[in-house]
Amino acid sequence: MIVELKYDKDADTAIRQIHDNRYNGELKDYFGNLLLVGINYDKDAREEAVKKHSCVIKKV
Repeated sequence: MIVELKYDKDADTAIRQIHDNRYNGELKDYFGNLLLVGINYDKDAREEAVKKHSCVIKKV
């Protein structure tokens, strides 16, 4: 699993960064399932207990 966290962007931007920076290249010899996880948090959420977030998970 490769996880990229962002704030005030979007989860798709996090996934795109994984691809653009070729983070999964480090795992080129791994032959199992690989999950790419992009998570974005809303930095300006009013209450700490209810931070808004979005998440994208892609299986490659």
